[in-house]
Amino acid sequence: MKFHQKKPVPNSLRVVLISILLLFAAEQYAYAQVQPVVDTLKTTSIKKDTTNTQYDVGDLFSSIFHPKKKNNTSSKKSPVTIIPNVAYNPSIGAQIGIKAVAGKILGKKPNTLMSIAATSASITTKGIIYVYLNHNVYTPGNKWNLQGSLVAAKTVVPDFGLGIGNAAQGSEADLVLTNPDRKGYVLHAEYYNFREKIYKQVQPGLFLGAGVSFEIRRKIEDRGNTNELTPYNIYSDRYGFNRDHYQSNGLLFNIQYTTRDNQNRAYKGIYADAGIRINQTWMGSTKNAVQITTDFRKYWSLSDRNPEHVIAFWNWGSYLVSGALPYLELPGTGRDTYFRSGRGYTITYFKGPQYFYSELEYRFPITRNKFISGVTFFNIQTANDKLGTRLFEQWQPAGGAGLRILFNKATRTNLCLDYAIGKYGAKGLFLGLTEAF
Repeated sequence: MKFHQKKPVPNSLRVVLISILLLFAAEQYAYAQVQPVVDTLKTTSIKKDTTNTQYDVGDLFSSIFHPKKKNNTSSKKSPVTIIPNVAYNPSIGAQIGIKAVAGKILGKKPNTLMSIAATSASITTKGIIYVYLNHNVYTPGNKWNLQGSLVAAKTVVPDFGLGIGNAAQGSEADLVLTNPDRKGYVLHAEYYNFREKIYKQVQPGLFLGAGVSFEIRRKIEDRGNTNELTPYNIYSDRYGFNRDHYQSNGLLFNIQYTTRDNQNRAYKGIYADAGIRINQTWMGSTKNAVQITTDFRKYWSLSDRNPEHVIAFWNWGSYLVSGALPYLELPGTGRDTYFRSGRGYTITYFKGPQYFYSELEYRFPITRNKFISGVTFFNIQTANDKLGTRLFEQWQPAGGAGLRILFNKATRTNLCLDYAIGKYGAKGLFLGLTEAF
C-alpha cells in the first residue's frame, strides 16, 4: 500500500511545515495590524474601570451574609479567588477539592499583561487524585514571561484506541489498535510532571522562549482487562515502550505572540505560540522524538458598549516529525496545556502521532450586571493512526452550549458549566473554573 512506502518528505510533514509558515505569516500580519493600536494606547489615558458596575460571587455572598453593609465602590477587589474545586466531566467523573486562582498586573497598564497563578488539590469519583501548581507570569513591561507547572497525580485515563475512528485494514491487532467501535478501556497510573518555559520579549507582544519538560508515568495497568490485545499493549510493544513505566523528557523551544487584553477571559486580541519539543534519552527519556506544536487563538469583541459579546477562535495542533512518543503522551482530545479541548468527548478519545483541532465559540452576557452569561461552541478534530488514515482525511465534530457565573470580576474569572454532544454517543456535562480558551 502507498502509505507503507518510504518517501523523502511525507505529505503530513509538508502540511505541518505549511501550517507553521501560515501561522508565522498570520503573526506578522497581526503584528502590523495591532501595533498601531498598542502604540496609541501607550500615549492615551486608560479607559475607566467598569468592574464596579459588575456583580460577582463575592458580591452575592456579601449581600447574603452582610445585607446592611454598604458597597464601597472605591475599594479594590482581591485578585485571589479561593473556592471549593468542584468539577465534572465524563473523563474524571465528579470532582471535589480546593482551588486558588490569582491574577495581578506586576507593572503599569497597558504595557504589562496580567500574571496568572493557580493551585489545586482534588479527588474524583473515578479515583483520580490530582495536585498541581501552575503559573503564567509577565514581569514589568512584559520583558520576561515565565510559564510553568508542577503536577503529581494518581490518574485514571479512559482509552478508546489510536486514530480518529477509522478501522485499520490489516491484522487483528491493527483492528484492536484503531478500535473503530470505540470500545472503552481504562488505564491506571502514577503521573509526575515538571515543565518550565522562559520567554524573552524581543518586540512588543513577541516573545522567544526555551525550557524543559519531564513527564514520568509509573505503575501503568489496565485493571479491568486481562486480554493482551489492548490498544495500549499493542502500541507499547510495537514502538518499544515498557508497559509498566516510561519517561518522556525533552527540551522546549517556542515563539509566542500575544495582544490579549486578559489572560483569563479575553475580549479582544491574539495569542499565537509555535514550538518544537525534542525528547532526548540523555535527559532520561525512554525514546528520542521531535514534535512540533502550534496554538493560535483570536478574539473579536462585537460591541464597544458590551465588550463581553465575543467571538473566539482556537486552533491547536501537534505533529510528530521523527522518533516515537509513548501511548499516553500522544496528542489528542483534551491534551492541550490545560486539558480543555474537545468538549463533547473524554480526554484522549481521539489521538495520534499527528493531531489537529479547531473550535469556535460565541460568548454573550445574559444579565445586565454581567453576573450570568452564556456561550455556544462547535469544535472539530482530526488525527492520523499510521495504519492508513492520514491527517485531515476524517473529521469528528462536537458542539454544545453553556452558562457562565462571574466569580471574580477583578480577574474576569468565570465558573463554566457546559453541555456538549459528540459522535459515538459521546456527551456530557463539563464544569470548571475559567474559560476553555
